[in-house]
Amino acid sequence: MNIGQAAKASGISGKMIRYYESIGLIAPANRTESGYRIFSEKDVHALRFISRARGLGFSVEQMGNLLALWQDRHRASADVKAVAQAHIEELDLKIKKLQDMRQTLEHLVDHCHGDKRPDCPILSGLAAEGVAESTELESETS
Repeated sequence: MNIGQAAKASGISGKMIRYYESIGLIAPANRTESGYRIFSEKDVHALRFISRARGLGFSVEQMGNLLALWQDRHRASADVKAVAQAHIEELDLKIKKLQDMRQTLEHLVDHCHGDKRPDCPILSGLAAEGVAESTELESETS
């Protein structure tokens, strides 16, 4: 199948397939005599794997590690679990940072009257030195 068909079958755009090929995440596709990429069902299966991994927020590096583990039938499941566990820890940190950001913004919104007055605690809070830094520090120390 051509790249458009592989893209449709895998849920990954042709542009991303070419990118993944260029960085070595997937093996270079076979080519026709005229230079068009040809993908096999095995290639599409790997692209679907990547699509699902990307949907779970794995980085390109992590996807490469997971692909290698997936293709290695002699790997230990503990190795796969370690990659997934590390990703969970990264997600937990991101969630904490997002919750801290939301809490700070909610505090600013709660203190804004939202009327015709020019005073705006949201803008004052954003303009104040240390607001973003203190939010980051709070999330790192918690």
